[in-house]
Amino acid sequence: MTETLFGGPTLPPAYPERAAWGTAPKLRAWQQEALDLYLAKSPRDFLAVATPGAGKTTFALRIASTLIDSGAVNRVTIVAPTDHLKRQWADAAAKVGIAIDPNFKNSDGQHGRGFIGVAVTYAQVASKPMLHRAKTEAARTLVILDEIHHGGEALSWGDGLREAFDPAIRRLSLTGTPFRSDTSPIPFVEYAEDRDGIRRSKADYTYGYGNALRDHVVRPVMFMAYSGQMRWRTSAGEEMAASLGEAAVTKDITSHAWRTALNPAGEWIPAVLAGADRRLSEVRRTVPDAGGLVIATDHEDARAYAGQLKRITGESPTVILSDDAKASSKIEEFTASEKRWMVAVRMVSEGVDVPRLSVGVYATSTSTPLFFAQAVGRFVRARKRGETASVFLPSVPTLMALANSMEMERDHALDRPEKEDGDGLFNPEDSLMAEANREDKASDSLTKGKFEALDSQASFDRVLFDGGEFGTGGEVGSDDEMDFLGIPGLLDAEQVGTLLRQRQHEQLNRKNRKGPAAAETVIPAVPDHRMLMDLRNELAKNVAAWAARTGTPHGMVHTKLRTVCGGPPVAQANEEQLQARLRKLQDWFVGRK
Repeated sequence: MTETLFGGPTLPPAYPERAAWGTAPKLRAWQQEALDLYLAKSPRDFLAVATPGAGKTTFALRIASTLIDSGAVNRVTIVAPTDHLKRQWADAAAKVGIAIDPNFKNSDGQHGRGFIGVAVTYAQVASKPMLHRAKTEAARTLVILDEIHHGGEALSWGDGLREAFDPAIRRLSLTGTPFRSDTSPIPFVEYAEDRDGIRRSKADYTYGYGNALRDHVVRPVMFMAYSGQMRWRTSAGEEMAASLGEAAVTKDITSHAWRTALNPAGEWIPAVLAGADRRLSEVRRTVPDAGGLVIATDHEDARAYAGQLKRITGESPTVILSDDAKASSKIEEFTASEKRWMVAVRMVSEGVDVPRLSVGVYATSTSTPLFFAQAVGRFVRARKRGETASVFLPSVPTLMALANSMEMERDHALDRPEKEDGDGLFNPEDSLMAEANREDKASDSLTKGKFEALDSQASFDRVLFDGGEFGTGGEVGSDDEMDFLGIPGLLDAEQVGTLLRQRQHEQLNRKNRKGPAAAETVIPAVPDHRMLMDLRNELAKNVAAWAARTGTPHGMVHTKLRTVCGGPPVAQANEEQLQARLRKLQDWFVGRK
């Protein structure tokens, strides 16, 4: 090990060659600040929370090299969630002269010669904790626990980690998502009781998405939401229909409409894939190697989506299935190529690290905050200033809420009732993250057996960005959709916000110009219930957008509209009254009294 590899600012901030704009010569500001804090405290345990894509690997390896150089440690054990990440860690460590063996198996007993340590998985440690304890006790060991929230997934995993690494001289815990949806304690994490008597995880250093976005370390993310009409048959043989994302429906109807949208035999998913590919083409004008990723629920859907993408693009996408022994090599091959699309099952949460991913399609019904944050994290890693990310997703309330809270920093809380709904953060996971790395055949088949998807149509709904909502909806292929799909691929966060507001202003002007003609339309004597529902949905979207812009609660916006325009509540309003409220909202958006 040399001064060139380990001294001062020569360690690059990200691997491989993925430094953000303006950061290549030295550590990023947050990495240096966290390193200074670590060296000042010289703690046995240290928890660093940094948003996905911020450079946790670089930070950890700088600490490792510093401790090795000083003689404080002479062995390093890295614990990661997946085999693929073990190899990523070993490759990154090798670039700075730290030899880590990612091929170590429990049956080997000792790692290969020439290595200073090993990279293992959480499952590997849990299966033979005493073996890893003996290795830890035999040397002055630094343990790096990557995505430490996995340590709370099962009692055996948590107990195994404590048993194996209790003797370690130093333990460095890392995570991009410090919250869990259950109340299982995470090993080696400190919990402090708040004013409500709830114990919450306490990080030694935190670097959230909002800060990383302001520092140009991560990309701004635009969420492209699509709605549409869904029709399915229940297990009782009853045919049902609903608009995707419709507010006034039950959770079961929302769930079935969502699954109908994701059905490869319908029209919704091909339309969204085509829109995402058009967006990718726009991004590739300025970022030629930009790639896209579709996150599927299961193997069957993944293969079907891949077939649809081939028909759309003329190019076979890379398909990553969790039971494929070559999955890791396929990911590496895709990373190094300029292929357009990759399709993966839920293992993508933390198993894929491809810096060139710029466009995503969230085509899974998995909706826990943990999974959503990790999945979106696949697209935010910045390589140079101005790169933007676009994630296409169904317009359902759960995902809309998660997308709107991207900058919210959360801690892991204990002592909360596991059945409590609240904001949904403390419900048990739909499945453990370990199960998200393979097809959930039994549960999927049970859920899918409850209904039969009949048909689906897609429509563009809106864009969510920086807590705001933009767009007034539109048909697939319309100017209203293309206004947002055609946004340039190289813009910083402030430019994205400015352009989104401009596009929305233009759309409202177009609708206003059509207003007088619409007013001349003869209203039929018998109300058209479909038209009324469409108008109510459009009004709800516009009210939501105005509420997001002004910070005014939705109910107060509706009350103000009734006061100004007159008429009954929305549910009893006729077409003319709904149109009047829409026109008034449009006046507010363009600044007219």
